[in-house]
Amino acid sequence: MADEDEQQDGYRWESEYERTWEAIREDESGNLQASVQEIVHKTRRQQLLLQKNVRLGMMRHLYVVLDLSASMNSNDLRPSRIQCVLHLLDDFVDRFYDENPISQLAIIATCNKRAEKISDLSGNPLKHKEGLAKIKDRLPTGEPSLQNSINMAAAVLQHMPAHSSREVVIILGSLTTCDPTDINETIEEAKKLGLRCSVIGLAAEVYVCRRLTEITGGSYHIVVDEDHLRELLANHLLPPPALNNIECSMVKMGFPFHKNEQEDTPALCQCHLEAAATESVHITTGGFLCPQCKSKYCELPAECRICGLTLVSAPHLARSYHHLFPLDNFKETHLLKGDTRTCFSCQSSVEGQNMYTCEKCKEEFCLDCDIFIHATLHLCPGCACKPQMN
Repeated sequence: MADEDEQQDGYRWESEYERTWEAIREDESGNLQASVQEIVHKTRRQQLLLQKNVRLGMMRHLYVVLDLSASMNSNDLRPSRIQCVLHLLDDFVDRFYDENPISQLAIIATCNKRAEKISDLSGNPLKHKEGLAKIKDRLPTGEPSLQNSINMAAAVLQHMPAHSSREVVIILGSLTTCDPTDINETIEEAKKLGLRCSVIGLAAEVYVCRRLTEITGGSYHIVVDEDHLRELLANHLLPPPALNNIECSMVKMGFPFHKNEQEDTPALCQCHLEAAATESVHITTGGFLCPQCKSKYCELPAECRICGLTLVSAPHLARSYHHLFPLDNFKETHLLKGDTRTCFSCQSSVEGQNMYTCEKCKEEFCLDCDIFIHATLHLCPGCACKPQMN
């Protein structure tokens, strides 16, 4: 009878039912604190792995290639591979622009041996979210094509400025790729163009993907579960170390001024000029005007299509500052039993746990504040309260 139930319902790990209590572990005394501490210490270990004094590719142009082949119908990731990936990508888009305000993102889907553009390079996350929403109801079919996907991305990335970082992240669930010609030639061409190609595999390792990532300087990982996939996507949030072929030069930027709808005459912005021939585009009155040629754009950051000036806003540069000069890690100190300290930030009393001391201002912080300061605030409250430290 049990065998019949298993055949009808399938394996338990294939269903949406989750045994959440198995993720909770007790220590020898029956407390759950050890399990919680393991999670937060994992976050801190990731901070310690961040490399200091490394030249970064701050201005990123990233293409995400999504596999929409029949292999994405598999349910080893709940409820299916494609639904799990789309859910995580939706969160990835928001976090990408939070960490990279002066960068741009685009999405490509590959299925039926072809590559299809889902969204163009843009600094607006809403465009990518709309593109992901449109493919949620599509049934993955056919085989993917790595070559066509890389060629589509390279056709745009090769025209990006030499000081920018050109990246391609491929989420691949298939073990095969159907390409029109020799993909090795495409890999060599991607290397010449300075494309950094990384692959996140949802199945077993594929030789051509390993070769692609090794030659172009990217990374290749195989997913274990949904949490691991989330971590692998998070690895592409921070700016990567710059490749040797990225030029080191001064970048001329413009800070456009915004015109209200009542102050400007109706006109078509440069962002939607190409789409006007095939789509119905709403003509607007307001927008951001390039300080050099007065061309109008509806969103920032952008590169002026008339004069080539990089258009950004002051908050975009301010939010990118912490990548160039990251906050130093605090020194960890273990408190003895009965020893109590007060966190400088949240003013809570800490007993029998680790405290973290800033080497400059000598103020002590609890673990939660240490993670918040390094992951979100990027500024030591103790140093900020002491002008002589700045």
